[in-house]
Amino acid sequence: MFRQPVARLFVAIVLFACMWFYVQHILIPHQQQEAAVTGRPRGMLSDLYPRWLGARELLLHHRDPYGPDVTREIQAGYYGRPLDPARPRDPKDQQAFAYPVFVVFLLAPTVKLPFEEIKPVFTWFLVFLTAATVPLWLRTVGWRVSRFDQLAMIVLTLGSFQVAQGLKLQQLSLAVGALLATAVALATAGQLLTAGAFLALALIKPQLSFPLLAWLLVWASADLKNRWRLVVGFAVAATLLVAGAEIVLPGWIGRFQHAVIAYRQYTGGAESLPEMLLGPFAGRLVIVFLILACAVLGWLFRKKWQGSQEFFLLTALVLAVTVVIVPMVALYNQVLLIPAVLVLVQSRDKLRLAGRLTRSIALLTLLWGIWPWIATGLLAIVSVALKTPTLVKLWFLPLHSTLTLPILVTAMMLMKIFDVMRCSKTAEES
Repeated sequence: MFRQPVARLFVAIVLFACMWFYVQHILIPHQQQEAAVTGRPRGMLSDLYPRWLGARELLLHHRDPYGPDVTREIQAGYYGRPLDPARPRDPKDQQAFAYPVFVVFLLAPTVKLPFEEIKPVFTWFLVFLTAATVPLWLRTVGWRVSRFDQLAMIVLTLGSFQVAQGLKLQQLSLAVGALLATAVALATAGQLLTAGAFLALALIKPQLSFPLLAWLLVWASADLKNRWRLVVGFAVAATLLVAGAEIVLPGWIGRFQHAVIAYRQYTGGAESLPEMLLGPFAGRLVIVFLILACAVLGWLFRKKWQGSQEFFLLTALVLAVTVVIVPMVALYNQVLLIPAVLVLVQSRDKLRLAGRLTRSIALLTLLWGIWPWIATGLLAIVSVALKTPTLVKLWFLPLHSTLTLPILVTAMMLMKIFDVMRCSKTAEES
């Protein structure tokens, strides 16, 4: 059955429906019940709103978007009222404007429109951007699939919990994922000047874009004679963004730094995934190891051409490592795992022939990856017999594997790269 592309598309649509049934009819009712019991304001569930309001106030009224007065207005719109420190059950997230100021240039066309009109349009815009990343990554990796299979991959991507969460929250991480995918696709196609410009735009979320930017700049510096356009494209675009931001808000860099520090304080000190799972010391050792591994591999692969297997494998690894080490555990950031997942799926036949350890980790990664769909499918089936209050109590089932999935994907990518290096060395020796 699954050998037919149409059948695979049908299964993808079913899994998509199960996931969105879970989000709409189980997870959201659970969150609403919890908010009602604790008395916490639930908010409008749009991470775009603080950025949009900050952009509107800066561009139309010349107010500092980092200022406490704008923050209170953001809270009034987002939560329904400003947060009260005297209420211990109020959310910790102040929803302050904690982005680089140049994000306002991307939002400038919307600042004169009511947010109620912008919100649904932006959701569909994120749907389009996220869907477009799949063919971009497929083209970059050089994996040709049928139109039905490509559509099935897009449907599964939009039907993953990570993307569903990002769409419901209107998270700019999805837009950054699309910008990075576009930058890599352009670089692979030899359009280095434009690729550099897209890398600069992705700096609206620097914590997600810096690792890939560092790798691509190392790669470009290894052959400046042929790759200087990437550096120039990034430098020119980044300079224009930073200088433009300085014009509309002089001294914004210092304000942005204070906003980031404040964010880490009122969220309790954001931890990376290894720190959360292993504790501060062991977690930081893992982070150091992953950074060193990417640095060493980047140095070894720096002279590879942009269409090579090594170039794309390291790019996918760097994005996966970014999800692991970023000092904030947010499932929607896992959109950056898409290229690594595509690499592993494309290599499935070789993985079956690998050693026992590799096959075991690959099987665990597969089970961890598909478990949310299995769980949501089971919940959709039992929803016929169970009443809604009982069903809502099972809200946690699909989420068991999502937290640790990036670690497994990263481990698989490291093994994949080492296998490619071993095969290349064997071929050279023979």
